[in-house]
Amino acid sequence: MPEYINDNLSQIIPYLTESVGTFLFSSLGGIFFLLVGFAFAGWARKLVRRIADRSKLDTTLSTFLASAIRYAIIAMTILSALSLFGIETTSFAAVIGAAGLAIGLALQGTLGNLASGLLLIGFRPFKVGDFIRTNGESGTVEEIQLFSTILRTVDNRAIIIPNGPVFNNNIENVTAKPQRRVDITVGVDYAANLQQTRDVLCSVYTDVENILTVSTGAPADPVVVLTELGSSSVDWALRVWCPADKYWPIREKLLERIKNKLDEANIGIPFPQMEVHLASPPNRTTIAAAN
Repeated sequence: MPEYINDNLSQIIPYLTESVGTFLFSSLGGIFFLLVGFAFAGWARKLVRRIADRSKLDTTLSTFLASAIRYAIIAMTILSALSLFGIETTSFAAVIGAAGLAIGLALQGTLGNLASGLLLIGFRPFKVGDFIRTNGESGTVEEIQLFSTILRTVDNRAIIIPNGPVFNNNIENVTAKPQRRVDITVGVDYAANLQQTRDVLCSVYTDVENILTVSTGAPADPVVVLTELGSSSVDWALRVWCPADKYWPIREKLLERIKNKLDEANIGIPFPQMEVHLASPPNRTTIAAAN
């Protein structure tokens, strides 16, 4: 082999060996740094949640902070790992900016959900544990994430709704207030005496537990109101206040007592009826004579 080739090889081989060694060392270091960074992000998220629980911070806010810290650590880890791989991140500033603009236009719906999530966290129209109705769905709020809100229905289904539609539509927070009013409408026969009917309906709520009055902090006392003279019934409304978490048991109890009390007083509850009249078929003899 010519001498000049030997000289070149003697110069190239050490350079290649050093370059490959440096690249492998940097790559292994970058991969190790990524693994450590992702593990640290998960640990930091759990730590924030633990600290928030001990300090009795609101669950909604603590979940948001924990997720935000996790994503921030992951982003910094990826940028640092790129520099370990030998990639100059500063030189990609213009490319990253253009790519960010393009991604922002392509993901404007997703970014809108992110912005709505931040607004939900800030304005707090509801919190974790509230029962809400929105976008045609209802359930207990389990988690408010950056991009979506998770509801748990009464039959234990999970409903995931993007934050954008949640924030931009009507939200009914059923459990926002500690008290609720139970409204029950009942119709009775026109033959029933009005004063007797009123007295019977007023006796419905007298012995029911958890019925609130003005003296116990309710906005108003229980009341029975004549609401309408309908086409087939005289309509009454019973309105009582109760704790929000006792709404359904009290409503069921009142309906049961209304039926029993009206039956005891021989006051009828009208229901739709249909009368059918069957016409007899024409006599064949008469038809033949007519012909």
